[in-house]
Parts: sequence; structure tokens; C-alpha cells
Amino acid sequence: MYYSYEDLDVWKRSVNVAVGLYRLLDNCREHGIKDQMLRSAVSIPSNIAEGAERSSQKDFVRFLRISKGSAAELRTQLHIAGQANVVDDEACVRLRTEVTEISRMLQGLIISLGRNGSS
Repeated sequence: MYYSYEDLDVWKRSVNVAVGLYRLLDNCREHGIKDQMLRSAVSIPSNIAEGAERSSQKDFVRFLRISKGSAAELRTQLHIAGQANVVDDEACVRLRTEVTEISRMLQGLIISLGRNGSS
């Protein structure tokens, strides 16, 4: 059991991804992809937080699924940014690996909450 979304490792790791992406893209001049990637990255921990603060586990699960969708968006954008040489491909691979793990963690949390009668 947790006391706050801030105690969840998946939230902490997704915040770290968003902060790292802000730093990585600091000098990026491709504003379209940059803005989309940052929105997706920020959406992951934001939806975890919003869902955790809702009144039911069912709502929490719904927001976790939204976070998982944002993670998939970000992985896709990282593929595009790396292949288009907008961002260093090695950095993209590292971030995609971390975002993939975050997706797995979100899925595990969704399953765990579902076992407790939430979905």
C-alpha cells in the first residue's frame, strides 16, 4: 500500500524521464516534435498523480491506462526523433528502454488494482 502517488516508483521514474527529456531537448530547434514529446512525457506522471487522487480505484486504473497510452506515444516519438536525427539515437534508445519499463510497471499496477476489485 502507498500513502501518496509520490511514493510510487513508477511515478518517480516517469518524473525522471520527463526531466531528462527537458534537459535533452533544451537546445532542440525542431519545436513540433519537441513540444509533442514533452507533452507526452509530462502526461505520464501527471495522469498517475491525477488518478491516484481520484475517489475510486476504478478511476485510478483509468488514469493509469491513459499514462500507459502516453508512454506508447513517447516511445513512438523517440523512434521518430532518433531516426530523423533530431535527437541523438543513443539517448533515444536509453529513454525508450526506460519508458518501456515504465509501461510494464503501469501494467503491473493496473493488474494489481484489478485484483483488488477495481476494474
